[in-house]
Amino acid sequence: MNGARKNGTTPGRGAVTMNDVATRAGVSIKTVSNVVNGYPHIRPGTRARVEEAIEALGYRVNISARNLRQGRTGIVGLALPELSLPYFAELADSVIRAAEQRGVIVLIEQTGAVRERELEVLTSERRQLTDGLIYSPLALGPEDGAALDVPYPVVLLGERIFGGPADHVTMNNVEAARAVTEHLLGIGRRRIAVVGAHEGEAVGSAALRVRGYREALEAAGVAYDPALVAEAGLWHRSTGAEAMARLLDAGVEIDAVFGLNDALALGALHALHDRRVDVPGEIAVVGFDDIEDAAYASPTLTTVSPGREQIARTAIDLLLARIQDSSERPYERVIADFEIVERESTAGQSASVPVAAVPGRSILA
Repeated sequence: MNGARKNGTTPGRGAVTMNDVATRAGVSIKTVSNVVNGYPHIRPGTRARVEEAIEALGYRVNISARNLRQGRTGIVGLALPELSLPYFAELADSVIRAAEQRGVIVLIEQTGAVRERELEVLTSERRQLTDGLIYSPLALGPEDGAALDVPYPVVLLGERIFGGPADHVTMNNVEAARAVTEHLLGIGRRRIAVVGAHEGEAVGSAALRVRGYREALEAAGVAYDPALVAEAGLWHRSTGAEAMARLLDAGVEIDAVFGLNDALALGALHALHDRRVDVPGEIAVVGFDDIEDAAYASPTLTTVSPGREQIARTAIDLLLARIQDSSERPYERVIADFEIVERESTAGQSASVPVAAVPGRSILA
């Protein structure tokens, strides 16, 4: 029985139909169609019932027939800076799974965070193979917003460009960084180092997370000390370890470390282990991204979970909505919810601590 359903059939019948899904979910066929086609304005509970029915019955969209009718490829692009970075690898996995639920295939491209390659992705002939693009640049900046004015739908990820001609899904970087810094302050830490800053950066994840860190210090009446801020170019484990070693070699008094992503924090942990520094007894450590490795570090890593699944689902839904409706309408910005995941590296138990985020969706002119 289970095998038949997984193959899109039910015992004694042919293929599972949209009507079967609608009946099981208790909704109309039109609602099922809207979910399958990624229409964004559906109540979460309704979407969940439809997706559960699709999974239980093994319903499969006839992608070829649908795309032939609509003049589309059924493929969307996903351009990411670096798949060797765990966050982007896990984001790609989340986007692929969200797309599969909506009967769409994802074509992944890696830009290496190189400006020329990020611009080339937007104008490449490969765009003829896709109906739209989910795009996460690292080398571009606010002055490059016009590059997003392309003849196909784009959903922008990240913090490099705001106000461009595209729907935008981003993290709540400032609020989340402030919250995780407040967590360190709340356990009595006052000499909190930052690993991963980018000198002179005005936009981007590093600048926004450092801003949240400084806001938390100021609110707590703790003086900001630039000696506690360590630069790191690429956010890898190796650069995190090197930055941590520089701080230790400089003899700066430290009782906590905020790695601006989990890879940096894991590198910092490695350097602290090498120096026989007790974590969290002498120095507590937090990260940002909640990659899978964070739960298996020693000690396990307290971190920010920035809403990766929400980002993936929302990006796919916004992109498909644009693909289906080419009429001019305001672009949307969605700010994902986040939570602090408290683990052993700050002497906490393994538990998620929800934190209220800035209201998620706003309409931009």
